[in-house]
Order: sequence, then C-alpha cells, then structure tokens
Amino acid sequence: MLEIIYRDGHLIAINKPHGLLVHRSSIAADASEFALQLLRDQIGQKVNPVHRIDRKTGGILLFAFNKPVEIAMQQAFMENQVHKKYLAIVRGHTPDTEDIDYALRKENGTLQDAFTAYTTLKRAELDVPLGAHPTSRYSLVEAIPTTGRMHQLRKHFSHIFHPIIGDRTHGCNKQNKLFKEKWEMETMLLHASYLNFIHPITQENVTIQATLQPEFTRVMQLMGW
Repeated sequence: MLEIIYRDGHLIAINKPHGLLVHRSSIAADASEFALQLLRDQIGQKVNPVHRIDRKTGGILLFAFNKPVEIAMQQAFMENQVHKKYLAIVRGHTPDTEDIDYALRKENGTLQDAFTAYTTLKRAELDVPLGAHPTSRYSLVEAIPTTGRMHQLRKHFSHIFHPIIGDRTHGCNKQNKLFKEKWEMETMLLHASYLNFIHPITQENVTIQATLQPEFTRVMQLMGW
C-alpha cells in the first residue's frame, strides 16, 4: 500500500518509495510496478501525475484527479510557483551553505539556467578507509532547487564534487560500491521532503511533507544522525 500524505477533492500526494517508477516507460522495461497504477488501484479512481521525480528518488509525488487541475499544477511547476525541498546524503563535508548557479545541457544540446541553494544539516566521518583516505566523510544537506531541470540536483552536487550517494549516473562509483558491499545499500539517497503551493481551486496555501523512507533512515543511523 502506498502512503497517502495529502488528499482533497482535487489533488492527492503519496510518499513514493525509492525505486518505484512514476509510470510505464520504454526506458525501464524491467519494471512491473508503477506509482500511477498502484495508486489508481488503491483508491479506485483515475489520477494523473502533475510532476515527475526520478525512479530512484523517494518522497512526495503529487497527482490530480481531473484534467483542469492537472494542467494548472503543471503550469505552477513550470513557472516555479511550487516551493520544493529535498534531503540528500552526499560524499564529503559540504560548506554550511552554498548556491549552485550552473547551467545544464538538455538532450538536444541547449543550455538551460539551473539554480540550487543548499544548507548542510549534519556531517559525519566514519572510520572506514576508502582509497587514499583513512576515513570516509559524508554530509546531510537540504537542497532547494528554484529551477526544475532534468536530474538537476544530481548534476549540481556532482558538479561541486559532492555527489549524492547511490547515484549511478552522476555519482561516485567507489562510494556506491562501498555502500553496496559494506552495507548492502543501493538506494539513491535523495528524498523529496517538502512542497508548498497555492491550491489552483481553493486558493489556499498548501504544504505537504514526506517522512524519510526506511533505506534513507538506515543510512542516517549508520552515520550516527
């Protein structure tokens, strides 16, 4: 059963587990379960996602019950009228705060502005040697993207040499291998924790929050957080 964290007559949000696809995709033929179909079956109503989060990202996924609300919310996301926060565990000790202003290239080669602000919440240094380093360092960060580019957070943290743990595409292979072999952990440690927006129908201010998934919590405990 999917965890429903918000619901009214127009919108419904779930706390998506890591590894669950939003909907059927030709690029992930191995998947047999999809958030869209699972939610439809669970509540017995048709829904459509109004935004996307990566398969490997956990956290808030918002759906609409009808087309006008779907379109209105998609527009709000496109116009950056939805305030988003993410939690991530990254390699190394990050600065207390940092703004990442680094344009990202689309598949067609076009550059797009991309901006992420983040704050470091916690740091850890584990007595686990890796490569030339006698210990392994990690940080828990809260990231606020003010643009919504494809894989923005993953690319931005890779760009500043603090890749997200478990990110196979943009991350650190040595760290990913360490987590898999030492702790049997292959989850990408990125979690969509917070959404805030003006409801397109009621005009109320809506805040949705999602608690961490078990895999993320387990690594938090490993870090002593």
